[in-house]
Amino acid sequence: MNEGIEGTERFLSPGSGRGLQAVRHFSAGELVFACPAYSYVLTVNEREAHCENCFSRREDLFKCGKCKQAHYCNVECQRSDWTMHKLECVAMCADGENWCPSETVRLVARIILKQRVTPERDPSERLLLLSEFEAHLDKMDSEKDEMNHADIAALHHFYSKHISDIPGDQALTELFAQVNCNGFTIEDEELSHLGSAVFPDVALMNHSCSPNVIVTYKGTVAEVRAIREIDPGDEVFNSYIDLLYPTEDRKERLLDSYFFSCQCTECTSKSKDKAKMETRKLSSPPGPEKIKAMVHYAKIVIEEFRRAKHYKTPSELLEICELSLEKMGAIFADTNVYMLHMMYQAMGVCLYMQDWDGALRYGEKIVQPYSVHYPAYSLNVASMYLKLGRLYLGLEKKKQGIRALKRAVAIMEMAHGKDHNYVAEVKREIEEQK
Repeated sequence: MNEGIEGTERFLSPGSGRGLQAVRHFSAGELVFACPAYSYVLTVNEREAHCENCFSRREDLFKCGKCKQAHYCNVECQRSDWTMHKLECVAMCADGENWCPSETVRLVARIILKQRVTPERDPSERLLLLSEFEAHLDKMDSEKDEMNHADIAALHHFYSKHISDIPGDQALTELFAQVNCNGFTIEDEELSHLGSAVFPDVALMNHSCSPNVIVTYKGTVAEVRAIREIDPGDEVFNSYIDLLYPTEDRKERLLDSYFFSCQCTECTSKSKDKAKMETRKLSSPPGPEKIKAMVHYAKIVIEEFRRAKHYKTPSELLEICELSLEKMGAIFADTNVYMLHMMYQAMGVCLYMQDWDGALRYGEKIVQPYSVHYPAYSLNVASMYLKLGRLYLGLEKKKQGIRALKRAVAIMEMAHGKDHNYVAEVKREIEEQK
């Protein structure tokens, strides 16, 4: 797995602690390095569609004979996963429906086991050890403390029979904090959540809101590709967050989740904020107070929707989206990021309800502004073109479908690499239409 890491080195980044810098030139689209997962876990909802061991997506997976929950490509994959799966297999059989640890708890259990089974340095730790991860324990507020305690209690509850001598509370507090700050979510080409993992060498990269690399996944391996020219001596920057939102929101999110105040070029120049906060062209434009009040409303609705997803019906969720879009639309333009956020949620609900026309209506409004607000070669833009292309084809709109899929491919070839399975699949979809 040594490809590419020799093009980079660990260094002390001014003002950010350690980081990763290039020691040679990288062109846009070039693989900077690949990193296997130190530990990973497939999300419960994807069990029947993906192999638990290698995350391959295929139709012909077979079930684990004991728990009937985990699915595998073949016996090799099953054997390879057994050390980790046995942590859960027996428990799932014994507890049935009552076996429900969170994904973070499942991942931490696997890390504890992995540290015991292979104490030596892992291939995923060529530049940074998992034990070196920042935990930022001094910056935890009471809410984060409570979540941490709940995670520790859940780990004991679900795994104490299967892991002997679980580390003490102090060590666990640190480990959970390290994972929360340095963990990654693995997503597919449409940005659907597949699982969670830790990739120590990838975690070494510092954040920028105008990153020069993008992280994608090939199975359980993370691949880091340049999305613009990188020169020797340049720091390699990844983005930790969704870059759709204006500077103030991004800074707030980074401070809350990663405990630093972002000073990147985008946060200093705020060059995209005006377009992101576009208001309607009205005969009497809304004053700053009105805009501020509407932003406040937007943030409340976004949070309310996030919670409502867990207990409201799809039609109730769609109503929240439609009402909030109507209210915000009195002041905000359709290209405003808060409008786009709710349109995206509405599109997701439509897809879930199999209302393809509804999903398409929202998608068509979202895709152009996304291309403006996000950096070049954004996975958010690629996945939106992909969803749109597949919707068009499903609705017999062949020409528009092919055009959208081609746009997705152009971004994916840079982000995922030309030889990625996802790229091949989309190209096949295009070919089938010809």
